[in-house]
Amino acid sequence: MPIVNSTEWSAYLASYPEAHILQSARWGTLKAQFGWEAVRFINGTTGAQLLIRQLPMRQRMAYIPMGPIGKDWSALLGEIDDYCLRNRIFLLKIEPDDGMDPLEVTIKVPGITPSPQTVQPRRSIVIDLTGDYETLLARMKQKTRYNIGLATKKGVTVKAWEDLSEFHRMMQMTGERNTFGIHSLKYYQQAYELFHPDGGCELLAAFHEGEVLAALMLFSAGKRAWYFYGASGNQNRHLMPTYLLQWEAMLWAKNKGCTHYDLWGVPDQDEDYLESHFNDRQDGLWGVYRFKRGFGGALIRSAGAFDRVYQKSLYSLYRLYIRLFRRIE
Repeated sequence: MPIVNSTEWSAYLASYPEAHILQSARWGTLKAQFGWEAVRFINGTTGAQLLIRQLPMRQRMAYIPMGPIGKDWSALLGEIDDYCLRNRIFLLKIEPDDGMDPLEVTIKVPGITPSPQTVQPRRSIVIDLTGDYETLLARMKQKTRYNIGLATKKGVTVKAWEDLSEFHRMMQMTGERNTFGIHSLKYYQQAYELFHPDGGCELLAAFHEGEVLAALMLFSAGKRAWYFYGASGNQNRHLMPTYLLQWEAMLWAKNKGCTHYDLWGVPDQDEDYLESHFNDRQDGLWGVYRFKRGFGGALIRSAGAFDRVYQKSLYSLYRLYIRLFRRIE
């Protein structure tokens, strides 16, 4: 069985510098502290990090976030099948990172079916960081450039920050205001402690006259950076701190050698529909889209999630569960 430890997995990933950060050993270590078990497989040049979750009735499900890595999935998935069947895993969920068409994925991997649920956002906006600073600004919407300049003119500044407790408090405030769930303080602390020491993560905050107005946590691996967590206070939002904060995050990623910055999550709609309705929709991620669209990125859509089912009766119960609760945390 080609199961490897975290050190061996990290050595394998050295040959795949463009692998998604959710396949990194450190991400598996993070999730292992919050209810998941990380198991890593290598078969030849193909590999995958599985996250396994214990469910009621002593059942388990497995999840491959933004993987597998490599081209020949068939032999690897055969090994994973054996493991899942021996370990009471009724479902393997796969979310590829290579942007294939969903039909292409089902042809490539017989025995999987498109899932009714994705764990990660299906659609995102990715900013091209190539070119000089003037080029990056020129790609933005005029209003976004104006707001970045306004924040600077009004004295807003951005710097690296280490106050995870205050960041969590702001996340709670933002979650309540925009009706979305957040992680625990310990989760953000562990993420920061795992990725920050070697520069794979930064917590940036926007200040005005000594008061913190907004903050975000971003991550990088290889040539890519990701904006995963962001928060803002309820006061002085007219100073546009979140615009300057994202601009500084782009510069942080660019200075690390990243060529793409993923803003991570907008409504799963075609661009024409998004552009026609972003001014009149307030629900879900529509406010997020209004903000993110201004930074000049490209709208991308993943192949989505695919399910490999080992116990059909339990899978039917699972589908009922996700219709009621929708997400896996």
